[in-house]
Amino acid sequence: MVHNVSDARSNPSDQIAHAAKVIGRSKDRTAVFKAIYEGKKRVKSAKEIEKVTHLSRIRVLQEGGKLAANQVVHRTRKDGMTAYEKDSFFGAQKAKILSLAQNRKKLAEFPTKSTPRPLASTFITIRIPRQRIKAKMVTIDDIDSFSKVRRQQPMNSKSTPLFESKFKQGIKRILGEQGKFTDWGGERNDLLSTRVCLDGKRRATAFAFKGKGQRGKLTPARMGKNGDQIQRLFSSPAEIFLVQYWDQIDESVIQQMAEFAKAKSAAEGKPVFYGTIDGQDSNRLIRAYPKAF
Repeated sequence: MVHNVSDARSNPSDQIAHAAKVIGRSKDRTAVFKAIYEGKKRVKSAKEIEKVTHLSRIRVLQEGGKLAANQVVHRTRKDGMTAYEKDSFFGAQKAKILSLAQNRKKLAEFPTKSTPRPLASTFITIRIPRQRIKAKMVTIDDIDSFSKVRRQQPMNSKSTPLFESKFKQGIKRILGEQGKFTDWGGERNDLLSTRVCLDGKRRATAFAFKGKGQRGKLTPARMGKNGDQIQRLFSSPAEIFLVQYWDQIDESVIQQMAEFAKAKSAAEGKPVFYGTIDGQDSNRLIRAYPKAF
């Protein structure tokens, strides 16, 4: 009787990834898998596999047992001894399975139902009637609460990063913000304050800080585990949205912030301001307010 240990019609990508993970980078398990699935014979005894792989009988039984326990093969009997039977689906996908098993990066990027491959681009474009949009980009020089920074010129020296918590405390001191803001994986922002002044008016402001652990140019894909930190930031009840980072901020971050600002402005019928604070501007803030940091 033919025993099917997998259903090729149900999530085939998940089954391929499962088989590749079971085999892994074990040389003995790979050899046993190859021996079972090579050739036309559907069932092969442990003795036959032993001859092909040059492994001891105990190793064949150990590795064959692991494959069978994970339903990559079916354990049966032949000539009075333990044998292993192919699965038709895995037989057809043998080359793909072995390729993924031998390459961890390739396996990690292999799209399945449970781990779909992320979209290549994180840009979000939203089309809204222009008359309803009042979104404006600002810099720290535009913000009244950071007015001292206007006397600080950008320097050519590389920025000296601070821990995210220390920089956030410095911003809170500048604003006179005494509230407590606890970081956790799914927060919408790192700091939400109603004490930021812009154009002589207090406005609720949501900050996203990227700590010193991050390196290289900042892109949307590097913001949050799922690349959705900007989206979460703009879900905050605020009028101003600022992203701070200790190095260069890619224009794609600004572009995505602009799209969300337009959408929020149109949806809520009010002005929305957005901007970034890169490494140079972060250093200017520290020089302008040394006691705060």
